[in-house]
Amino acid sequence: MLVLGIESSCDDTAAAVLEIEASGRPVVRSSVVANQDRIHATYGGVVPELASREHILGILPSIEMALGEAACELRDISGIAVTRGPGLVGSLLVGLMCAKGLAQRINLPMVGVNHLEGHILAPMLEHTIAFPFLALVVSGGHTALYLVEDIGRYNRLGRTRDDAAGEAFDKVAKLMGLGYPGGKVIDQLSQRGNPKKLRLPRARVKHAPLDFSFSGIKTAVALHLQDNGASIAANDLAASFQEAVVDMLLRPTLEAAREHNVDTIALTGGVAANTRLRARLDEAARSEGRKLVAPSFKYCTDNAAMIALAGSYRLLRGERDSLGIDAEANLPL
Repeated sequence: MLVLGIESSCDDTAAAVLEIEASGRPVVRSSVVANQDRIHATYGGVVPELASREHILGILPSIEMALGEAACELRDISGIAVTRGPGLVGSLLVGLMCAKGLAQRINLPMVGVNHLEGHILAPMLEHTIAFPFLALVVSGGHTALYLVEDIGRYNRLGRTRDDAAGEAFDKVAKLMGLGYPGGKVIDQLSQRGNPKKLRLPRARVKHAPLDFSFSGIKTAVALHLQDNGASIAANDLAASFQEAVVDMLLRPTLEAAREHNVDTIALTGGVAANTRLRARLDEAARSEGRKLVAPSFKYCTDNAAMIALAGSYRLLRGERDSLGIDAEANLPL
């Protein structure tokens, strides 16, 4: 079975062709992602109206490229999986309307996919993972812990109460004048810095030990820069900030793993590409006899292969959504 995946929840226009072999093993035949970083860098963050306009321009070329790289045509596709939420509603509508048009044109089954489910299952594009497992989803828009009991059965154990971790990286990078997106730049700077140079607060949510909060550390960096300017080198400040964020992600994750006695922790989402987070969580998991799995960097950020995978399970069960489904900016998982 070949599944066409379409993803346009924020500022990445993505299309992919995923093959599900007779054994059930997923094989990514193609994965195309057109990002808009250059456009939004001027504004220091994603501008929703600009993002949706770029999706309109890029969605069909991305699909055509994905089909070409997979050496197939639309008539070879068995079904379409498209992100319907959560995300920026204008961006979501572009991908969803395109999927509806294609599905109607050649009478293909189509399913709407929750973007977070795509991230949760992304490690399964490359790894065989036994259920149940713990998923730490860390991105620019989301930071949450899920107990994954099976496909379609996701129990949220903890969430951020304010900023997502990736959002905190971008905001601190902006405060430091590092540009947008900031996560990769901070990661690179940190590799040449001293993570103990500046002691920054590690927030914990009272009475909710598995929840996260990152607004305080962002404020702490802002106050430090206001009071001290460039008294600390940028690489040391970046390393100190990054270490604090990693500490705040690790503690609830490990507590949840112990509480639910899971053998595997899946790290996924855009911030899963952070080298320090991957290294420290892997080390911590190993020390407790657990295993860390994470997607390749190309499947950490928003992509359509993960959407195709999530949708494939529903398509294999014979499910399909009507052409009346709508985009939902705050679609619950």
